[in-house]
Amino acid sequence: MAAAAAISDLDPLKDAAAVVEEIVRLERKIFPKHESLAKSFHDELRKRNSGVMYLKTNKGKEGEEEIVGYVMYSWISSLCASITKLAVKESHRGQGHGEALLKAAIQRCRRRTIQRICLHVDPTRIAALSLYRKLGFQVDELIRHYYSPGRDAFRMYLEFDE
Repeated sequence: MAAAAAISDLDPLKDAAAVVEEIVRLERKIFPKHESLAKSFHDELRKRNSGVMYLKTNKGKEGEEEIVGYVMYSWISSLCASITKLAVKESHRGQGHGEALLKAAIQRCRRRTIQRICLHVDPTRIAALSLYRKLGFQVDELIRHYYSPGRDAFRMYLEFDE
């Protein structure tokens, strides 16, 4: 990952509306309309059991930064968390940003002494599957038509011993 990258927690009460809107634009661009949370993003941010972290990098111009990725997570129960979104701009993929965001979200979720983190991923997204496996996630089961008719998902989990 580039040295100029920084991960921050999104605080909808403190962060500028421009930060939230930049993440919403990224959401719209990366995910198909029926999978996007763009319309309900502000509602998602108000939930007490969820969080968002985003990664900014230098744009190249002096002092200018851009958000190149984000991760959204939630606590399903006192023992289980879920990674609900992980997204990195296409032009910034393969640079370690997704891994850094996922590791940061795992650490944040672990603060709650959970035993498991779950996520869903399209089996055709090979890079995402490789990343999740690299960090210890295992396939639990294939869920048919999860995203839409004919588009399945693997449910994956990361189990903790303690």
